[in-house]
Amino acid sequence: MAQVEATTERIIAADPETVFDALADYQEIRPKVLPAHFSEYEVREGGDGEGTLVHWKLRATKKRVRDCLLEVTEPTDGQLVEKDRNSSMVTTWVVTPAGEGRSKAVVTTVWDGAGGIGGFFERTFAPKGLARIYDELLEKLAAETEKASEAS
Repeated sequence: MAQVEATTERIIAADPETVFDALADYQEIRPKVLPAHFSEYEVREGGDGEGTLVHWKLRATKKRVRDCLLEVTEPTDGQLVEKDRNSSMVTTWVVTPAGEGRSKAVVTTVWDGAGGIGGFFERTFAPKGLARIYDELLEKLAAETEKASEAS
């Protein structure tokens, strides 16, 4: 079993604190910025960063749906980690400054891939597919936080 990794990033025209706070807001902001690949979204505990327990189903392909129950931690400033209780999947969000009034948001997801030929295809295609899903999420996050930055 090899580890599979998908990473994507985006520069957002909003300060890091605004972007991080929006990412960590599982009650209001996160449901607004999730692409259509996510369904059955439900906050089960908490709702703001550390200590949140959130559920969703992630439709990676027409046939592949992952039932996720994620525990959220904030190990360091600007870092949000979502660990899936139902699998080996871990998603890490890192928000850092990228010049005045700008942020760099990076999302990395890792999991233990399948073995054999199925694992080969998973390692080959899954990272690109997941990166496209997270690109869409980051695009929506940028629109949401840039709008908030302009208003303030």
